[in-house]
Amino acid sequence: MEILSFDLLPSTQRYLEEKIQSGELTAPVAVITKEQSSGIGSRDNSWSGGDGNFFASIAFNVDMLPEDLALSSASIYFSFIMKKVLVESGANVWLKWPNDFYHDNNKVGGTITKKVKDHLVCGIGINLKNEQNGYKSLKTDIEPNLLLEKYIFALEKSTKWKQVFSEYEIEFERSRSFSVHIEKSKKSLKDAVLCKDGSLIMEGKRIFSLR
Repeated sequence: MEILSFDLLPSTQRYLEEKIQSGELTAPVAVITKEQSSGIGSRDNSWSGGDGNFFASIAFNVDMLPEDLALSSASIYFSFIMKKVLVESGANVWLKWPNDFYHDNNKVGGTITKKVKDHLVCGIGINLKNEQNGYKSLKTDIEPNLLLEKYIFALEKSTKWKQVFSEYEIEFERSRSFSVHIEKSKKSLKDAVLCKDGSLIMEGKRIFSLR
């Protein structure tokens, strides 16, 4: 996979989305930057900074994804694989539904996914070393470029969604102590029912995990 490295970008996600939309880049390709000045998080929140933290986006053609992976499951799929890479690298981190990286009870990062043409673009921001954007840090010495290489290697194994879900289904129980933003309001995950595609049944409504 081609990896494009920068010292500074406004947003790895917007950069990759725009380059794929224009046809200048095609999957598989990844973008990483040392510093991000106007990055986007979930719900259009800002996710910016630098100083050893992780800012990267990866694009795959949808035909390259595991055959049992629905796009509605992509946020959990890409996030959980990164979580496993972090754990294998010595970080104490878990995945809160559907796309937030947590250290104990504190958010340290997150994932966004978007379909552009026939590509799926996944952006990840993680506070590896320093607290930024109002969130805590993993306080780890994991080097961002090495983390990206390990993550790409893990993704290229094309692990089936079924296998990822079987592991995440157990970890989801940790999310029940937290809330999630649904249609601009916070909803407790205490009584949520996790479905096989990663969506939730909450108050009689189905909530999908893609964001």
